[in-house]
Amino acid sequence: MTRCQVKKEKTIRDELVRNIRYTSARWQEMAPGVSAFQRWRGRTKRGTLVPCCRMANRGKNEKRPIVVSQISQTERLARLSPRRREIIRPALEDPRQFVLLSVRDLAKKLGTDPATTVRIARAMAFESYKEFQMYLHELSVVRATSLDTMRSAPVDGSATSLLQASLDQELKNLRALYNVLDLKRVAAVAKRVWKARRVVILGGDVAASLVAYLEYSLRVLGLPVSSATMPGMAVHTVRSLGKNDVVIAISFRRGLRMTVEGLEQARKQGAYCIGITDTYISPITRFANEFYLASVDSLSFSASYTAPMALLNLLLVACAEDRHLHTLELMKKVDEEQRRGFRWYEA
Repeated sequence: MTRCQVKKEKTIRDELVRNIRYTSARWQEMAPGVSAFQRWRGRTKRGTLVPCCRMANRGKNEKRPIVVSQISQTERLARLSPRRREIIRPALEDPRQFVLLSVRDLAKKLGTDPATTVRIARAMAFESYKEFQMYLHELSVVRATSLDTMRSAPVDGSATSLLQASLDQELKNLRALYNVLDLKRVAAVAKRVWKARRVVILGGDVAASLVAYLEYSLRVLGLPVSSATMPGMAVHTVRSLGKNDVVIAISFRRGLRMTVEGLEQARKQGAYCIGITDTYISPITRFANEFYLASVDSLSFSASYTAPMALLNLLLVACAEDRHLHTLELMKKVDEEQRRGFRWYEA
């Protein structure tokens, strides 16, 4: 692929992302009671918006519709005949090669006709080809590797221009979080954290840095918090959880096995589960009572944690404000230690 073709493909992809974010912002204006990304995934049914994720205020015995965001890829493929599974499999295995194609071009590349392609998409629980195309876009995000992110960087220009583009990407991630975040839900999570018997934070690999930061800060507030950043720790920590506990799981892209399985087990045992991830098709979203999206898009080999860190800081602000007087009393003791404590270097 030539530089010109790479640049053109990146321009088209950026336009698709902008359209998704614009759609999210429009839903924010139309229905302020539900988070924007859930509203974008919503469907109207007899004049009522049915969000495509599980909301925290729903009752346990309430009948819930089967929603797109809760269906795994395995379940989607199980809805198809063996022949149709083989037809669509290349698009699911390498979504980056298909996400920008029209239904006619995608059908041609798969060796079938447009009508069959649309029927396959509908059989997989997508209401239209456009919805299937959005799914392919999210799938390409989930499966992005370090090599993929580096290839998405501008191919022309100096090192300075690359640094500027990287800084612009950080701002885009923050703007995306700003546009879709429901601050009332964050405040409600803070109240739930204070009422919990135990708070457990799950996350591994590079996300362990986010886990450590959140655990440390919640300990400063005096909350009963612990973390699990390794598979064995996750298994043993989750085993004793119950309905009075809160679990916060942090994982991005495809999702780390220990984090996803730990969250799934905690949900089965009745703990209230909160997920932090970067796409609605992440397995984190299927097992969480509620989830928050924070983009980790980057132009380098490593993921960008600017937006997730901003989200964690908002949660900490909400926790401190929910028990304002209690926090002030604690900070008086912290102030004394920070001024005269033995930990600090004296010149």
